[in-house]
Amino acid sequence: MENEKTFTQEELDSIIEGRLARERQKYADYEDLRAKASKYDEYQEQSKTELQKEKEKSDALQAKLTALEKEGTVRQVREKVAKDTSVPAELLTGEDEESCKKQAEAILKFAKPKNYPGTRSSAKKITEHHEADDAMREFAHQIFGKGE
Repeated sequence: MENEKTFTQEELDSIIEGRLARERQKYADYEDLRAKASKYDEYQEQSKTELQKEKEKSDALQAKLTALEKEGTVRQVREKVAKDTSVPAELLTGEDEESCKKQAEAILKFAKPKNYPGTRSSAKKITEHHEADDAMREFAHQIFGKGE
């Protein structure tokens, strides 16, 4: 223990101050680096925001393009079915050819029934003669003066 060196408080304070000064010198530009890092983070956030805005614009334009392409395809399908079936394309609402054909068939069936409601078929001719009909004819002739 004879080799142990003892220090006075002043020497110890001086040693500690020297060591602290060297450590402070290592990190002397800490505040500058911190400010730069903060600015970099802000820039990154702004860039990210701008990138997000551009991505949203791109996504919106892509969705619009897809909708227009689908609309064009649907229109072509409806026009083809309309041409094949003679049903106006405006009446067709299907999204694909099969559904448009089914609609066209239903429209044609409705528009051209075999017998219209409230009518008699042309195959049966009315041959009955009613006295009430003669009376009405006579009355109409008297009022309008026709048939003389």
